[in-house]
Amino acid sequence: MTAGTSPGEPKAPSHAFTDADLRGLWIDGDFSPEYHEEARPSDELIASVEAELGGYKLPASYVELARIHNGGVLHRCVYPMHHPTSWADDHIVITGLYALGRTAQWSVVGPLGSLHMESEWGYPRIGVGIGDTPSAGHEQIMLDYRSCGKSGEPQVVHVDQEAGYRITFVAEDFATLIRGLVGEDDYYFAQEERKVALVTVERGTLSPIVVSALAAASGQLPEGERILRALARRIVEDKGSFALHGDEQSYAMYDLIFWLYSHLTTAQSFEHFVRDPEGAASYDAPCYELMIVFSLTDQPYGFNTGDFSGDFLLGWWQERLSSGAIAPSAEGFRMSPETQQNLLAVVSSIG
Repeated sequence: MTAGTSPGEPKAPSHAFTDADLRGLWIDGDFSPEYHEEARPSDELIASVEAELGGYKLPASYVELARIHNGGVLHRCVYPMHHPTSWADDHIVITGLYALGRTAQWSVVGPLGSLHMESEWGYPRIGVGIGDTPSAGHEQIMLDYRSCGKSGEPQVVHVDQEAGYRITFVAEDFATLIRGLVGEDDYYFAQEERKVALVTVERGTLSPIVVSALAAASGQLPEGERILRALARRIVEDKGSFALHGDEQSYAMYDLIFWLYSHLTTAQSFEHFVRDPEGAASYDAPCYELMIVFSLTDQPYGFNTGDFSGDFLLGWWQERLSSGAIAPSAEGFRMSPETQQNLLAVVSSIG
């Protein structure tokens, strides 16, 4: 049963979160209710807490979560980061979220809450503390109202007391923070998968077709291999794996592979571009699958996704046809000169 609810009490309607967003979020045990949890806050309690905080309007998503489960120790306690902190280069750990109230020790205006961290620990008056970390007070998760004002939608930041109260951006808003939390086991497994993917794109041998295409295109793209690997690395850094879908960077990779492919042959159809019609018995017939997805068992190469979605690739093809980026000609399908020029400008700028 949700903390502070009564049997038969209806669940508060959800707007920012789905059930999937909150699944596995909390640890429910003897320690959590006493120190972190409170009953669902009433409108009157919320108003009084906001007034006590100095007039900061708490985010609607924070209030919504409090009316579902008001504070607690987190099971999904890891938030991946793009900026390093004193905790780690690529993530932070959040022990628990403060209850929206004043009776639990770790509640927003409770004995060890936001106001206590300001007055006793010297945390900056930039907003509202909402979460603690394993550092026992030497770091705090805060809602930062500096850019939005007291009535706006605050960002979530990490504040490091040991580093002169250094403030590091965490998430655009509270709802994004909650949705992005993952379990420790899931995170560390994903990090291992990411490390393997980075080795794949940085050191994996290229398909013989790609090697031939890069040589043929070297006059226009002299640093082709470096650029190909840099684009793949950016995809891995964003997704955690070398996987191509329907996003902008995947489309850039599809474009680059098609452009390279077109230096060796001309696509007669989408199917002709995707796979060797003779069954992919050798690398003699260029195709998408043997350039970046699969390798032949007798001549394997390392730089590959290992799988692909035909639906995403077809979506890219249809979009490029409808926009004129790829157009039919007497010889087959070719990329337009303007698209080629734009592609080379984009990929050449990738560090």
